[in-house]
Amino acid sequence: MINWIKWLLTGVFSLLLLACAALYFSLTMSLPSLDGNSATYHVNQPTSLSRDHLGQAVIEADDIFDAAYALGFAHAQDRLFQMDLQRRSASGTLSQWVGDKALELDKNVRFHQFEQRAHVVFQHLPARQQELLIRYAHGVNEAISEMTLPPFEYLAAGVEIKQWNPTDSILVIYSMYLDLQGGQINLDMARHALRDTFGEEIYRFITQPSHYQAALDASEIPLFEGAIPEYPDKLESVTDGEAARLAYTGAELPDIGSNNWAVTGRLTPTGAGLLANDMHLGLRVPIIWYRAQLNYQESGEDISVTGVTLPGLPGVVVGTNNHIAWGFTNANLDNVDWIELDESTSTQTYSGRIPLPQGEHPYSIEVSQYGPVRVVNGKRYALNWVAHHPFAANLSIVNFAKAKSVDEAASVGQSIAIPTQNLVVVDAQGNAAWLPGGAVMKRDKASYTAITEQQMALVQRATHLPLVKNPSSDRIWTANARVISAALLDKLGDGGYALGARGSQIRDRLFEKDTFTETDFYAIQLDNHAKFLMPWHHLLYGLLSAQDVEFKPDLAYLNAWGSCACEDSVGYTLVKHFRSEVIQTLFGGILTTLDNQGVNSRTLLRGIEPAVWQLVQNQPDSWLPSDAETFDEALVDAYRRAKHKLLDRYSPTDAEMEALRWGNVNALEVDHPFASQIPLLGDYLNMPRVEGYGDTYMPAVQASDFGASERFFVSPGHLEDAILTLPGGQSGHPLSDYFSTGFTDYATHAATPLLPGEITHTRLFYKKENE
Repeated sequence: MINWIKWLLTGVFSLLLLACAALYFSLTMSLPSLDGNSATYHVNQPTSLSRDHLGQAVIEADDIFDAAYALGFAHAQDRLFQMDLQRRSASGTLSQWVGDKALELDKNVRFHQFEQRAHVVFQHLPARQQELLIRYAHGVNEAISEMTLPPFEYLAAGVEIKQWNPTDSILVIYSMYLDLQGGQINLDMARHALRDTFGEEIYRFITQPSHYQAALDASEIPLFEGAIPEYPDKLESVTDGEAARLAYTGAELPDIGSNNWAVTGRLTPTGAGLLANDMHLGLRVPIIWYRAQLNYQESGEDISVTGVTLPGLPGVVVGTNNHIAWGFTNANLDNVDWIELDESTSTQTYSGRIPLPQGEHPYSIEVSQYGPVRVVNGKRYALNWVAHHPFAANLSIVNFAKAKSVDEAASVGQSIAIPTQNLVVVDAQGNAAWLPGGAVMKRDKASYTAITEQQMALVQRATHLPLVKNPSSDRIWTANARVISAALLDKLGDGGYALGARGSQIRDRLFEKDTFTETDFYAIQLDNHAKFLMPWHHLLYGLLSAQDVEFKPDLAYLNAWGSCACEDSVGYTLVKHFRSEVIQTLFGGILTTLDNQGVNSRTLLRGIEPAVWQLVQNQPDSWLPSDAETFDEALVDAYRRAKHKLLDRYSPTDAEMEALRWGNVNALEVDHPFASQIPLLGDYLNMPRVEGYGDTYMPAVQASDFGASERFFVSPGHLEDAILTLPGGQSGHPLSDYFSTGFTDYATHAATPLLPGEITHTRLFYKKENE
């Protein structure tokens, strides 16, 4: 019997070893070939694609078209899964990979009809840009054609690789519209539903301006001076409304956007401008950006541009050509109109089918002359969004590679068509400038809630947008809050500006010194000082001090909180979650009512801070929760709930307060989306877990799966000191030498050089002669 069991265990173990060996062999077979020569019809002159020790792609080509081919080849070798994910996200075909769980997401995306719009955009592009997309697609498809086995994600999902079409690159641009500015759609509808349901007074109270204002011209929007309105009585009942306060679980949306700032040469040791940029996006494996240097000739001049590219698109998105350097943050200008349709307005219904792993799922959308239609509270609203128009997307961003000055770069910035960004650019001569870069809808007055059909105007792209060059302070900063002058707000609007606390903190740091280097800029980007939460800390400490016996341990943690989002701070965790629970307690009933209408109320939380503090400081009776006798009692109860929720999640057995260290609660987890679906081996697809550092409302933005997608510091003419640190490696293949290279630098806040290092691999492409 014992021998039988031994043989059985040995057999099972052997089978497992064989399975692992087969898996390893399959993965090895799917590694791309990084060396050798290839003949192709799609380059005009010999073109090389090299990799350095980080896997950074270094391309040497005769012209930009050959460079686009090589970049497409590199992207497909290292990031095909990511590229496919991007085009599927914008075309509404994720369900074909992951099944029913993505159906609602696909239906929401198909509302925008991006797949059809991509073809319209392509037809409107200049011939040069069409050729770039065609040549890039050839590079992608030739890399696919030489794959022995597809990347493991395709094997795991059981789907085949589709050829890359030139219009798929336009879908990648649309995917960035959804990531960066899709929230504007929800925000305008949430504002409209808020006003429509609870009236003008509640609307103005909740959406009032903040004192955190950091526009470049120091202009300010007047603060709210009206009386605090009575708590609304339009909830289903007092009891239901009270339950809704506590049942609301909406959390603030990730701080989608970025930081960038710059100083002129008057504030640098070299006399050249200096730029910093960190774009805040979701963090996953593989990471969103891909390091590359493109070297080619144009009009008889040598071009060398280095920075980050987006797999799926030809060209560098953020980078430098050693004459200029540029970076982006989400501008949040208003680019959305919801149009309330008249009852007599006719519409059309379009039907289609969403492919699934097994079968298809039918769907339909209603479309008006103004755009796709959504029904909210029995009323029809058509969406007019900048992304729906042919001028929303182009490839003019590649022209930054030719610019030699801030003025030339600004001209390029006025022509690019991407989700509207704060473009900050510096040059080697010491100039610095800011302007909105991207597609902006032209109108006389921006909208914040739904408009009538009669108010709808002809849609055109806006021109003559503001520009700030070499301000008297020699400093420029943007952080997704309002950058434009208050005088332009009526025209350019508020598409969901960040509160302004982060931008104010960056501005203040820039005025602490008169000379800056790349290292100084890195220190600002890592600033996790909890300036924004200090009033909340003061409030909570005062409340708990009045009940010293119950909260003596808590007060000790608050005393030692360090005034920062630091790894070892329990006090920071307590203060942050206390704030969230107070907001839920005071506004949960209102926000739940909006959610029940099919509206995303979370978009309103980004600007709710002023209203919260007015309630906390004035304590109006009508806003007092019914289960508390005083406001102070309600606030202390909110803290108790916040603390208990935290302990239930992070220390359910021992209720150990040390488990609430911020580094544990906000640990950085950069994971592969398929990792959780692969037993035993899934964890090997993820980056190592790292103690959390930073938070929202401060320059060092970080959540568990969200944060700085790159850290970029550069002074044109001095690229030997430039820094580009990324939260992961170049390759999405788990057996590649470049799978995780660079992540350690990111996790330890080290400085990875921008410029390529020693070349370790080279592919050469030469023109195949017609037979």
